[in-house]
Amino acid sequence: MLPVVLLMGPTASGKSALALELAARFPVEIVSVDSAQVFRGMDIGTAKPDPATRALVPHHLVDLIDPTASYSAARFCADATVAIDAIRARGRIPLLAGGTMLYFKALTEGLSALPQADAELRAALDARAAMDGWPALHAELARVDPATAARLAPNDSQRIQRALEVHALTGVPMSAQVGAGRRPEAAREAARGWLRLAVVPDDRARLHRRIAQRFEAMLAAGLVDELRALRDRHALSPDLPAMRCVGYRQAWRLLDGEIDAKTLLDTGVAATRQLAKRQLTWLRTTPAEVLDGDGPLPVAAAAAHIERLLQTQPRSA
Repeated sequence: MLPVVLLMGPTASGKSALALELAARFPVEIVSVDSAQVFRGMDIGTAKPDPATRALVPHHLVDLIDPTASYSAARFCADATVAIDAIRARGRIPLLAGGTMLYFKALTEGLSALPQADAELRAALDARAAMDGWPALHAELARVDPATAARLAPNDSQRIQRALEVHALTGVPMSAQVGAGRRPEAAREAARGWLRLAVVPDDRARLHRRIAQRFEAMLAAGLVDELRALRDRHALSPDLPAMRCVGYRQAWRLLDGEIDAKTLLDTGVAATRQLAKRQLTWLRTTPAEVLDGDGPLPVAAAAAHIERLLQTQPRSA
């Protein structure tokens, strides 16, 4: 069976460029592991591959839904499994590249048996956050689920909301439930022939410069205008998952007159840095072949890992 390559790394670490370089060397199709690239029309702020790139190398799980909809880890696992099977059936290598670590974890380890979302409860939590702020709800989470609160930023609204929702629905901290319902034997079976590669920058200052340059480029490319057009076209609100994405939530505040252009830049860069920090924290506890993220793209090292795996795997689909 052909291998599956998982290419992980923090934002602005060069994952997308590395994936394209590998596609020039191997019969690869790319599967996006990005919770924001699934939204149609959100191109600039998600660094979505342009049509020319997607014509050159097939990309999957991009532009799946409108920004008014929501997308879950469970749906990602289902969609990614279908894509992987189809790519392998064509005699090609699935290369899963992105920075949504929850999706990688769900795909490789299975999903926890957590309750479904409750719209009424979420609305109540949103109302409380509008009145008291997400840091206040984060403090509440720290009382009922300190383990989950410790790994979340005080303004990580989406995850704070989910953790409080799970606790309210079950009476049990989410940290005590993660992993319940998983099937380790199935995870081990799926992992056969899977290669995890992690682009890990050690030079934090250099990564921060990349992040700032990338966000500045997004603004210059028209991120604010893109969001303005989306707001004209769809019935959006700042509480939607799509609008909570880094960059879009800051641009929303600019369009609403809450902040100026400099604050948009400063807060957008700061939020992206926090995202990268969370991604790196996750990667440090994840088994993977580590690639140098500080110098030129580690194409040769990544290719060598893939070549070694290919030599040990049957080439038939």
